[in-house]
Amino acid sequence: MPRVKIGPALPDREALDVEIARLRDLDIAALRSRRHTVFGRRPPPHLPRHLLFRLLAYRLQAERLGDLDDASRRLLDGSGSPEKAGQNAANLVRPIADVRPGTSLSREWNGHMQWVTVLPEGFAWNGKIYPSLSKVAFAITDTRWNGPRFFGLRDKPSKGCVA
Repeated sequence: MPRVKIGPALPDREALDVEIARLRDLDIAALRSRRHTVFGRRPPPHLPRHLLFRLLAYRLQAERLGDLDDASRRLLDGSGSPEKAGQNAANLVRPIADVRPGTSLSREWNGHMQWVTVLPEGFAWNGKIYPSLSKVAFAITDTRWNGPRFFGLRDKPSKGCVA
């Protein structure tokens, strides 16, 4: 008979929600005191009430439900700012098309073949230089497009096989 490992009990979500609701009712002095108890040091005096609340609520959730995984921590630690973290995360999943100057891109639109040449300073189409493929796609279609997708440099995600 195989052994069965019994894991920890699932966290009580209702109790967690009640505890977070209690935090909402605390004034700033009580939140500072609670933060001092939880973290073992006094909070910075300039920290506003809403951030103290969020910090304590996050800590409660992390203790009961689990914290970030190591990969997410490394990404956030190395980012420096929330904006940079978001950009780093987007760059991890977004393939970048590598087009070199001199490359010619083509796309048929409304029965006419459109040719774009990659230049060191941008993209040439119809005798004019554009800073991005998206601007070229807009000039061709008069509609906002993702330029690399319009020219087939980034495929749509596959929907899987249909059987």
